[in-house]
Amino acid sequence: MSESRTNPEAFAELFDRYSDMLYRYVSRRLGPEIAEDLVGETFLVAFARRTHYDLTYTDARPWLFGILTKLLSRHRRTEAARYRMLQRNPVEDVLESPADRTAERVTAHASRPVLASTLAALSPKDRDVLLLVAWSDLSYVEVARALDIPIGTVRSRLNRARRKARAALGDTNPINEEA
Repeated sequence: MSESRTNPEAFAELFDRYSDMLYRYVSRRLGPEIAEDLVGETFLVAFARRTHYDLTYTDARPWLFGILTKLLSRHRRTEAARYRMLQRNPVEDVLESPADRTAERVTAHASRPVLASTLAALSPKDRDVLLLVAWSDLSYVEVARALDIPIGTVRSRLNRARRKARAALGDTNPINEEA
């Protein structure tokens, strides 16, 4: 990251490393129609702010997801509409790799309308934390950094969101993992 501060071409390496990850995350939240634009906008903002990046952090993922999450806030209505659509039609239009299509997901797929309803009902702040952990595999510390909130707040929001999701699913976990 330090080289990209002075050498704009080096910034392209960040794009190459993280753009697919950001695209998958946005595509799951808002659909592929908006994802490409938001990922591009995320990197435009990151490029403009690259001199403000804290070089003590070697992983730029939380920083990029933080920028993306702020940009997502402009699309809350689109996201809510997407969850309502998923309630009615649980077929997701996000392309998944063959590794993502495991037998465990069959049950999760059947639960998708309930989960979509639950996600739509969560507060935006709780939903952001839950999805950054669940869909982007960020650690609690990375989510705290991405959203510029204390780690205790991450824990309480995640706990609240998970409780609501479990309750909506009848206190079962559709993918047989400990949450």
